[in-house]
Amino acid sequence: MSKSKHSASKNQHSQNVSDEGQKKGSTRRAFLGQVTSAAAVTVAAAAAVSAPLPAAAASAALATVTPPSTPLSSASATVRALTSFSNRVTAAQTEFNVATPAEITNGDETRYPNLIGNYSKGLAHNPIGEVESASYVSMLKAIQTGNPQQFEQIQLGGTALLVDPQAGLSFDLEGTDSHKFAIGSPPSVASQAIADAAVESYWMALCRDVNFTQYGNEPLSTAAIAELNSLSAFHGPSPVTPQNLFRGFTPGDVLGPYISQFLLIPFSYGALPITQLYTTYVPGVDYMTDQSSWLAVQNGQGPFASDQADPELQHMRNGRGLSTYVHVDILFEAYFNACIALIDLNAPLDPNNPYLGSKTQSGFGTFGTPHLKTWVAEVSQRALKAVWYAKWFVHRHLRPEEYGGLVHMTATGQAKYPIQADVLNSHAVAKVFSQNGTYFLPHAFPEGCPQHPSYGQGHATVAGACATIVKAWFNDLAPLVSIPGVEVWQSSEDGSSLLPYAGADAGELTIGGEMNKLAANIGMGRVHAGVHWRYDYTDSLPLGEAVAISMLQDMGHCWNETFEGFSFTKFDGTRITGVGKNT
Repeated sequence: MSKSKHSASKNQHSQNVSDEGQKKGSTRRAFLGQVTSAAAVTVAAAAAVSAPLPAAAASAALATVTPPSTPLSSASATVRALTSFSNRVTAAQTEFNVATPAEITNGDETRYPNLIGNYSKGLAHNPIGEVESASYVSMLKAIQTGNPQQFEQIQLGGTALLVDPQAGLSFDLEGTDSHKFAIGSPPSVASQAIADAAVESYWMALCRDVNFTQYGNEPLSTAAIAELNSLSAFHGPSPVTPQNLFRGFTPGDVLGPYISQFLLIPFSYGALPITQLYTTYVPGVDYMTDQSSWLAVQNGQGPFASDQADPELQHMRNGRGLSTYVHVDILFEAYFNACIALIDLNAPLDPNNPYLGSKTQSGFGTFGTPHLKTWVAEVSQRALKAVWYAKWFVHRHLRPEEYGGLVHMTATGQAKYPIQADVLNSHAVAKVFSQNGTYFLPHAFPEGCPQHPSYGQGHATVAGACATIVKAWFNDLAPLVSIPGVEVWQSSEDGSSLLPYAGADAGELTIGGEMNKLAANIGMGRVHAGVHWRYDYTDSLPLGEAVAISMLQDMGHCWNETFEGFSFTKFDGTRITGVGKNT
């Protein structure tokens, strides 16, 4: 399992909020000391009218107010412009001082001349799926030069296009630069860690149509639990039980139903009621289980078949449903829906929200619901830029379907690859062979994974960023059942309705825990589909969190309200306070 770093300097930058706030204040004061005396007089005059006056005195005072068209308004505009400029300078200096961490890869790109440990989907391949050297070099040349014209010279194997590698080179004017985050390193293609992760992926493919409520009660999931417990390099929840099978790594992930309440409870888009009954794909239909279709997908030789939709809408109940959701979702969709549901429920806000208890105002454009909703969408793009840099310009790690090809070619004697024995001897791989006559990893989508590298995971990085925003905004420690009108639900066995959850831990579910679980549902949903590794999700969630924290810190320069900062529990279980404070 890779070790997620995000760099010591980043963590220190995120936590030391009070010291930074003092430095911001002193910098701003020194800068504004240069403002003209006329502007200073304007500021003083504005402050002087803040105390309440008797009616007669108020009328007299109003008669002395200078209309906006006089020269004093120009001085006031100068103060505003200088303050804005100071905010930008302070933010830029703060981000400039964040160290750029050393990026460490797993070394596979230089270790294996045939590049079997690296992503090459969409490039040209030989008949057993090894990438053609000239095609891979054309991609590397574009990545190394960053020249937009060079990306147009990449030699593809078919018609499917690579997905936006240049996003990893773009800049932002808010939050830490994408190249100043470090995610960690994925395991080598020859390691036991990747072999054991692959065993889980094969079991997840086999269990796609098993309801989450039936884990441990039927043969496939029972066999999965037994084999995963035998693997010394498996890095999911341990020991594996029916309750934590295929779940995430935070404490909230293993409480209550498998599916987060935020993927189940109804809410409204304005006047449009949302039942959270979803389209899913028909059971029992998987793809890329023969060598010809697998090779065509590796070469990007479309067009590909379409998934077959089940005519019955369903609540989320199994890996097939999650796979369908993460195939077509808008990346910030689940967290946007969650924030709307929490707003509808009048969920408790972060205690430091400056409008809590105000007798004269409510939040709207700042610290109100429009602010939250736009933030959830806004942070997703920052997260994508950070993970796209890691994907294309650092790791270029192979996808599970590419690894499944190595397993098949080795098991059938078409090649001899350094695949660790755990996967070759796996009961899951043997079961796949008994069903399909091949050793390829069965996929939920006919086109397989998208046309970009595996590590880190885009969905999980966005999940980490968006979930962090929602946890910061609300009181993430509040139990769900403490919110009036809230019950804990799970899907019926056929997915047609919601049933009350009767587990003894129902009262332990919190806003923060269910947001963490929502992020896990989405990140692990991509593993259910066969397009990502577990460690893609586990290492990317904290990356998105770091992106969100950096954005919140930057916004602290901008509030007019006195704000003590957001507080929430991070994915590693530590509590962070004062994020975005300006006092």
